[in-house]
Amino acid sequence: MKDRYIKQINFKGIGEEGQERLKKSKVLIIGCGALGTVAANSLARTGVGTLRIVDRDFVEYSNLHRQILFDEEDAENSIPKVEAAKTKLQKVNSDITIETIVKDVNSITIEKMIEGMDLIIDCTDNFKTRYLINDTAFQHNIPWIYGGAVGSTGAIKMFIPGKTGCLRCMMDTPPSAGSIATCDTAGVINTTTGIVGMHQSTAAIKYLTGNLEALENKMIYFDLWENEFQTMQLPKKEGCTCCGNHKFEYLMDKMPEAIHICGNNTIQVDPQNSKGKVDLRQLYERLLEAAVEVKLSAFLLNIKVEGYEIKLFDDGRAIIKNAKTIEEAKGLYAKYIGY
Repeated sequence: MKDRYIKQINFKGIGEEGQERLKKSKVLIIGCGALGTVAANSLARTGVGTLRIVDRDFVEYSNLHRQILFDEEDAENSIPKVEAAKTKLQKVNSDITIETIVKDVNSITIEKMIEGMDLIIDCTDNFKTRYLINDTAFQHNIPWIYGGAVGSTGAIKMFIPGKTGCLRCMMDTPPSAGSIATCDTAGVINTTTGIVGMHQSTAAIKYLTGNLEALENKMIYFDLWENEFQTMQLPKKEGCTCCGNHKFEYLMDKMPEAIHICGNNTIQVDPQNSKGKVDLRQLYERLLEAAVEVKLSAFLLNIKVEGYEIKLFDDGRAIIKNAKTIEEAKGLYAKYIGY
């Protein structure tokens, strides 16, 4: 089916040899939301031979403005995101293999997910998972591509074990729970997620076709609303916990982040963030601005949203009522608190 790819084969950066390399490549996409659907769509059309897509969530109407592989019927039927994506992508390119995993990504599940993969693309919505991806990638010598988007801002960076530093060179520990905005509190425009996802796809194509010299070693940052675009040097840090001292703390931590507790559909989420206490007032003010029902007391933050009640303590621990599954509870935590 050479005609399918003739336009990119004619591009000197790819050619027939590059196209053959793409066909033999295997890419793991972690997260099938705004970034993941853009990356999966691009790489499926590009002819990457195997895409393994992981996500724990289901399609909702609020996804449709930016998650480009889903439609109203998917939302109406609450189809798992990875299955809805696979259905669409198989109609786009029946020559490639698309594997789906409907499962939470954690220190226990991730090592099975990466088996046989040449590259990992981070399309997640929380830093805890990104640090886990970073540890896993550097322990197993698999390159990965970071991507983040919120509001009108986006950032992209590729990390290659043995050639670049890692995420912990940039920031040794994740931000404290509740300290950064999320798409559900600050919003996001679909052009932001589209650009981040396409930048990630382009970096993937460069790497998989062997064009390492064309890769940007700096972090790309942009703000579409403010018309800003810049790159930032992120040098490898001497003595880095992960890529320097080979201590993979997030991968080695097998403690559960969420457990069912006594009570009707009640789950405790504890990200075990090592950076200290959550600034409950800061999060309270941000949630108020996002029109979320929230009440601050001397002891905790009480959040009522989407039919759930979330009680957040200043150590980052949350009790979530009306969540039926651990995946559901962790998703709510990521959306409204962030970690």
